[in-house]
Parts: sequence; structure tokens; C-alpha cells
Amino acid sequence: MANIETKKMTFKVFRFNSETDYLPYYKDYEIEVKPGEVILDILNRVKWEHDGSFSYRRSCRHGICGSCAVKVNGKATLACKDRVSDLVEIFGEELVIEPQNKERVIKDMVIDKADFWKKYNTVQPYLETEVDEAPTAENYVSPEDAELIDEADYCIQCGNCYYSCPAVNANEDYLGPAALALTYRFNADVRDEAKQERLTTVNKIGPGIWDCVKCFECAEACPKELDPIGKITKLHLQTFEEEMAENNVAVRHAVGFKPSIKKHGLLDEGELVKYSEGIPGVLKHVPVAFKMFKKGKIIMPWNMPKSKNLDEIQKLVDIASTSKFKGK
Repeated sequence: MANIETKKMTFKVFRFNSETDYLPYYKDYEIEVKPGEVILDILNRVKWEHDGSFSYRRSCRHGICGSCAVKVNGKATLACKDRVSDLVEIFGEELVIEPQNKERVIKDMVIDKADFWKKYNTVQPYLETEVDEAPTAENYVSPEDAELIDEADYCIQCGNCYYSCPAVNANEDYLGPAALALTYRFNADVRDEAKQERLTTVNKIGPGIWDCVKCFECAEACPKELDPIGKITKLHLQTFEEEMAENNVAVRHAVGFKPSIKKHGLLDEGELVKYSEGIPGVLKHVPVAFKMFKKGKIIMPWNMPKSKNLDEIQKLVDIASTSKFKGK
């Protein structure tokens, strides 16, 4: 049998026990890594070979349960999914293993996820419908209708997108990408009858869909590649389809792209601010706008260029856009 080549590596691992430690610390562990080993193998080795008090969550080892979610060099991952060799190619030889959220640590890699589950439960994460207690046939869903869910039902609730979201870090009320993607999963289900109730919940400024900052961190963090931000965008569209979009600054910011693109084929950021916030908003942003102008980041309205094939762009805008505010 051929020898399996191993490589000695040093892993910097986050350690903290909320019952005994005043501050967290990092401890280095030298481990012989075999080809193909994943981060979960390293966590197991730390516990089995170095320190039996080391704590982390794990279960299926198949990328299904989401229990072993951690961060490696700031990158959200499932410990059972990412190979050490692949992470070395990205980050180099020094790998730092940390919990999903260092502020919510109970012990080492184990965090208190009560905030995640509380928001998860807020959006009615279950099918709402009248069910025949004695059905004579299956409740058939066509392949076309099933495709509307856009794989949102594959979410494993690992929390990687939630704990990678800067909007969650800045706004404790924000529901976060996992709960919002789940909202879309049931709203897109043709059997569900609670679409408007969920939209009422997620349509609020503060916790809802309009507080997504479109940074795409959730899409990067999702181990199942489910594109949570795409589901949030579809919830935006649902509020317009149901004529539930309020006439507020957040919604106007979304709608404001339309007149700019239709007029120029390009985004006029100054006009977008005016459309969203009015003249007072424009005046409020003058100091920042002046600095941007000096750096060549803003084009004056009278110098705004026109896109090529503007007439075709205008036709596409007219065909694609049916946005209406509530009551309009």
C-alpha cells in the first residue's frame, strides 16, 4: 500500500469558556494533515489528541445538518465540507478557526443561536393551508410550480448567511437572509395561503426586506449556493405584485432606478437620491457628494451620458416594470 503523504500544519483556534474565562484567546495546535481532510477532521483531532475540553457542534458529516458551521480566516463554512488543502490555496499556510459569531460564544465553537431561531420563527416557517383530513388523492404540485420555489427549500438553517450579514451586525432587528429566504420559500409555494401575512411581516422598515444592503455576503457564505439575496429581491417583487409596497424612502430607492435607467440607460446617483429622499435629502448629502465629485465619482446632470441603444433599453424597462406603490 502506498504511503499517504501528510503535512504538518499549525492551526490557530479560538478558545473561550463563558463560565470560566474573562477574555477569549487563540491557541496553536500542530497537526499532521492528510490529503483530502476537511476542517471537521482538524476539530476532531484537536479534541481527541490535544484537549478533550474543546467544544464544537457536529452531527451528520454530510453537509446536511448545518451543525458544524464555523469560520476559517473569516470565511463562513461547514467544517465537514471545506478541505484544508483548498483553504490553504485561498489563505496560505496559517488557518484561523473561529466560531460563527464571537460575541455569542458559549464555549469555543459553540454559540448561542437564540437570535437566529427567534427570527426564523417570526416568518411563519411552515405551510399554511386547509388540508383534507381524509384525502383521496395526493396534493399534486407540477414541476413548473415546484421550480418557483427556486431551491429555497434546500436551506439547512446552518446560519452562515445570517452571521456573515453586515446588516444583521448593524441592526439587531433585521430578520436576516435565512429567515427572509425561508419567507420566499413558502410564499412561492402554490399550496400556501399565508403570503400576505408573511409579506406584512417582512415589509416593515427595520426588520424587513428593505434593510438588505445588497452586499452579497449571504450568497458567498451559503454552503448550498442558494443565493439568499436573490430570494430577498423576489420578495421585493412580491410586495409590488400584491400592491403592498409602501411609499417610503426605502421603496422609492428601489423604484428610483427605473426613471434613471429609462432616461439615460445608466444610473444617475444624484437623481436617485432626489427621487428617494427629496430635496432635503439631496442637501443632506451635499458634503459627501462634493468629496465624491472631487474624486471624479459623480457626474453632473448636464454631463450625464446616454447609453448606446437607449431606445431598446427603454422598451425593456416598459415591458419589465409594473411597480406600483400601495394604493396606487
